[in-house]
Amino acid sequence: MYYTTAVHETVAALRCVREQWAELLLAIETPPADVWPPRQLAHTLRAGDDEPLVVEDRAPLVLREHPAPLNLDALDAGLAIERMLFDLADTLAAAVQHAEQDDPRRWEFQHPGAADARRAAGSRAHGLHFASVWIEGRVLDEDTEPEQQLDGSPTAPPFEPLPPHLLHEARRTARIAEGRLLRTLGLDQRTTPLPDHPCPYCAGELTLHTEPEQAPTVTCSTGAECTAPVPIDEHGRRVWGWGDLLVLTADLGSAKLGTLRHTA
Repeated sequence: MYYTTAVHETVAALRCVREQWAELLLAIETPPADVWPPRQLAHTLRAGDDEPLVVEDRAPLVLREHPAPLNLDALDAGLAIERMLFDLADTLAAAVQHAEQDDPRRWEFQHPGAADARRAAGSRAHGLHFASVWIEGRVLDEDTEPEQQLDGSPTAPPFEPLPPHLLHEARRTARIAEGRLLRTLGLDQRTTPLPDHPCPYCAGELTLHTEPEQAPTVTCSTGAECTAPVPIDEHGRRVWGWGDLLVLTADLGSAKLGTLRHTA
């Protein structure tokens, strides 16, 4: 039971890191974001002609120069997460890898003596996405069955099954990496008051609620007396769900503009 749970949790954490990695790369290149609007709305609010970020085409953070990153916290988190997963891949490869040198499934260790930086980095040169997928394969015990040569004789499998103590280490590392990434992006489970953004319908205090696997929501402290055209949650508060947040963003912008005009 523990083994199955550990595999599931490790794979889920690794996939979360891959799915959010592009957001972290964007965060490094942009000033720290305000609490509002939530990061999940960034792509919707961003100009429509922005090119999508292809993560697999980006050089690893550990191989890049960073003359003027706009968000040092995001850069530090990204470097730490890369190193955690790269070091984990090294550990797993040293224990279970039998793949031949020319096998694309093989994890190549660093070669400090190589003149070329990418060759010296080994498989780390392929970036975090590659490392994460490779680790997931080891956690799922992929390619652990004997293979056949052309003459039909069996050969040793490219990898041995992952022993329990290394599964435990993979789970621990992947969850730490996932947690740091989500905290850096403000996507972890948290409740954040928005004192600079009063409710545009009743001037009550708005609160942003975020969780890793759910879309953000916003609630108003006034309760049912608030006239906002949104449902009431189980605590009696008006609540803006994912489908309502763009409208709320527009309403808050209009309310702020009206206040500025009034005070001008």
